[in-house]
Amino acid sequence: MNKKQALIVTLTLAVGILGGLGLFTFRHAKGDSYFSNDPEACINCHVMREQYDSWNHSSHQNVATCNDCHTPHDTVGKYTTKAINGWNHSLAFTLGNYPENIQIREFNAEIVRSNCIECHSNVVSQMVTDPAHAETLDCVACHGNVGH
Repeated sequence: MNKKQALIVTLTLAVGILGGLGLFTFRHAKGDSYFSNDPEACINCHVMREQYDSWNHSSHQNVATCNDCHTPHDTVGKYTTKAINGWNHSLAFTLGNYPENIQIREFNAEIVRSNCIECHSNVVSQMVTDPAHAETLDCVACHGNVGH
């Protein structure tokens, strides 16, 4: 076997092994469940159990799932956000690099605020008459545990 053939075989094996490990991990972590709208996907990881249980007993349980609050309502935005968060979560959980008390990041907090304002527009329209000021409205400042 010449050097070119050996390189091709080595690269093919490396890609095959990495692809196989990736597929195994995706399957083991129930990765396909994250494409659904099922809130139980959020408890695939044990650290979200408290939030799931709290949501399950909240006023939002009958009207909103995790995606309704935590992802944009357009398809591209939703799956882009899910991909970004999926990558960040899998990296943090694999490396054990996350705080005991999980905190929402500003990127995600902006999405939640926007969705609160959109879903509760009949209420917030009375508070904010200028749409430019809607960004300064922070629902979770006072209602931090409403959704879960």
